[in-house]
Amino acid sequence: MSEETLIGQATEGQIATWKKKYGKVFGIKVGGHICYLKAADRKAISYASVAGKSDPLKFNETILNSCFIGGSAEIKTNDELFLGAGKVLPELIQLKEAELVNF
Repeated sequence: MSEETLIGQATEGQIATWKKKYGKVFGIKVGGHICYLKAADRKAISYASVAGKSDPLKFNETILNSCFIGGSAEIKTNDELFLGAGKVLPELIQLKEAELVNF
């Protein structure tokens, strides 16, 4: 059983290249499209947080544009696809577990 081809689907070679360049690579599948993103860095999170204060959708738009590395650009421009992708965009913010130690 083969998986259907999504609009914007990258080859395994392209994904491997992105992994070498960015480390982790994430994919968002929505409405028959796929886009590929790198993890959000501090600069992107900071900018998105400021933009999101006045317009909550700007947070997702900023993260998507900052982290986008390939695939279907229509996810960035089509409102239905964008809003669907917005549900999982916060997961790009990778956090390590921290512990406060009192000495």
